[in-house]
Amino acid sequence: MTKLRLAIVGAGPAGIYAADILLKHERSFDVSIDLFEQLPAPYGLVRYGVAPDHPRIKGIINALREVLDSGDIRIFGNVRYGVDITLDDLKRHYNAVIFATGAIRDAELSIPGIDAHGSYGAADFVSWYDGHPDVPRTWPLDASSVAVIGNGNVALDVARMLVKHPVDLLPTEVPDNVYDGLQASPVTDVHVFGRRGPMQVKFTPLELRELGELRDVDMIVHEEDFDYDEASQRAIESNKQITVIDRIFTQWRQRQTGQASRRLHLHFYAKPLEVVTDADGRVAAFRYERTEPDGQGGVRGTGEVREVAVQALYRAVGYFGSPLDGIPFDDRHGVIPNHEGQVLADDNSVMSGVYATGWIKRGPVGLIGHTKSDAMETIQHLVTDQASWWNPAEPDEQAVVDLLQSRGVLWTDLEGWHRLDAHEVALGAPQGRERIKVVPRDEMIRISRD
Repeated sequence: MTKLRLAIVGAGPAGIYAADILLKHERSFDVSIDLFEQLPAPYGLVRYGVAPDHPRIKGIINALREVLDSGDIRIFGNVRYGVDITLDDLKRHYNAVIFATGAIRDAELSIPGIDAHGSYGAADFVSWYDGHPDVPRTWPLDASSVAVIGNGNVALDVARMLVKHPVDLLPTEVPDNVYDGLQASPVTDVHVFGRRGPMQVKFTPLELRELGELRDVDMIVHEEDFDYDEASQRAIESNKQITVIDRIFTQWRQRQTGQASRRLHLHFYAKPLEVVTDADGRVAAFRYERTEPDGQGGVRGTGEVREVAVQALYRAVGYFGSPLDGIPFDDRHGVIPNHEGQVLADDNSVMSGVYATGWIKRGPVGLIGHTKSDAMETIQHLVTDQASWWNPAEPDEQAVVDLLQSRGVLWTDLEGWHRLDAHEVALGAPQGRERIKVVPRDEMIRISRD
């Protein structure tokens, strides 16, 4: 029987779901799957891209753990594609590769002053508070008033982590250095700005509701933002999520404010114009144009310019993919050019043996459910493309192990992840916490390879 040797680059949800779907797919060949991950631990943005106070993430991790623990997949952590292993290496040892490398960079926001001191990308801040091993251990939290630009889930996560009292994070897996940094923050006000109206937001009702449950934090909304046009009214009547969001905002508008020590302000109809800086080139204010509904579900400028004094600013306007050695890349959209997961060469022809799934395939949109359907589409093509698979010279499973050993790569495997996982849980147990993340990469590797 034919055997498919498959490499998957990226051990986040996209890569793990692709492996699981292939293993469960009706097929006429045996399968051997190796997952390559640049970090020593798996799960990608589920571990390093979601705020630590999201309890529902545990359910996603448990599902991913089940797939990895099934025994049908090998994982090679701490292996960097393009450095430790190349496309030529993959062609020598596998029939095909699926790239599931996601999108981890911040999308750009091209306005004057965006590169000022005190202006940050949300992705970098998320990586810091999630204990990513490749970012600095400290973060400059010296602003009392902060702006967050964006109206998606990441913007709300960033705003919540900034304004939430750090002691309320202690039951979670927040790293110690992050807790210490947040504890020293002088923040009192966080302002979230969205270009469109409150019924056109991109975040989910659950994210919004969590904001309103923060202890000793006033939710500040402005009545002028809730004079709904017909498009907003139709959205409320036809979309259950928007209905719930409207209900939450209605409750907030009736609350008494002024007693809390911290405030979270939501500003809608605010088009970014400029980050105002002081004489030292530091963030001093955020300047925006007030917009209004255009009657088509969008917005138009009113010409009214407003300004809010802040000392730091975070742009949370989306994630962006990164190019990969030897693989075509769409610089405009931050994805690998593809047709339903089949990677396209520069001449728009299908590249034999090369596939993509997840955010590097479709862009940073959609939730976990989209990732599963995305992987199904890619796997369907992989299965039917058998005639165009690569013909590897060294398909033996041991050959990849020998290759990494010969290059001195300190890779981590599934047993190593189990050791690291158990170690983190044990660190948290004496304090009644779920776990305490190990942050330094070399320490993660040492524990994993014990």
